[in-house]
Amino acid sequence: MTGGRTAPKVKLAMEALVSSATAEHREFSHITPEYKAISQLCLQVRSVAEVSALLRMPLGVVRVLIADMAAEGLVRVHQPQLDAGRPDVNLLERVLSGLRRL
Repeated sequence: MTGGRTAPKVKLAMEALVSSATAEHREFSHITPEYKAISQLCLQVRSVAEVSALLRMPLGVVRVLIADMAAEGLVRVHQPQLDAGRPDVNLLERVLSGLRRL
């Protein structure tokens, strides 16, 4: 799935939010099944950790795939903003909400 790579091209926090940049009806014949699954799952904004859990794929693999997909314009990644080393409270609430839905 990752071509032997164990680290993404860009640092990707597990709480980073991912949204699909593709339309629901887009033709997926040219992309891998993993890309298709991530793209479909991220029609709703989800954290990297949530994508990993829902697809039952290792977090490291999901990070590599999402970073590759972001480079190809298939997903948008919204990295958390740290204010003096502290995560945004709204982000933490969204992550907690996502974890509760699992």
